[in-house]
Amino acid sequence: MSVDTIATEASLFPARMAVVTGGEPLLHPLDALCDALKRHHFRLHLETSGTAVLSGAWDWVCLSPKRHRPPLPAIYSQADGLKVVIEKAADFTWAETVAAQVSPDCLLFMQPEWSRRQTVLPLLIEYIKQYPQWQLSLQTHKWLGIC
Repeated sequence: MSVDTIATEASLFPARMAVVTGGEPLLHPLDALCDALKRHHFRLHLETSGTAVLSGAWDWVCLSPKRHRPPLPAIYSQADGLKVVIEKAADFTWAETVAAQVSPDCLLFMQPEWSRRQTVLPLLIEYIKQYPQWQLSLQTHKWLGIC
């Protein structure tokens, strides 16, 4: 499907925010897609692990890094939001290490790893109570069974 077709199809719906996510979107050149969606007056959000060079014109960039494959250094200053998935207690230290590299204006989110949510969520809530610069992020679609 061409980017023009994607943008035209998307414009048939009333929403005017497009979130590009899933896998790693930056493995693809995204300039043409962003241009096509902008012509249809979409606000554009990106969620990326930051392992590939940023392409496209974004209104919001959420950096969601993976421990096993660190982001490219240039992405840290581009992040409007940082979302760290917490799987185990050691991830809190890693989250703070990553957070130290983004701008002071970057919003900080922690999200429980879905498969470990019953174990991790209580730890995460206690952590956020102690460190209120962090906010809780939940995969609402999974909690509602829409996946």
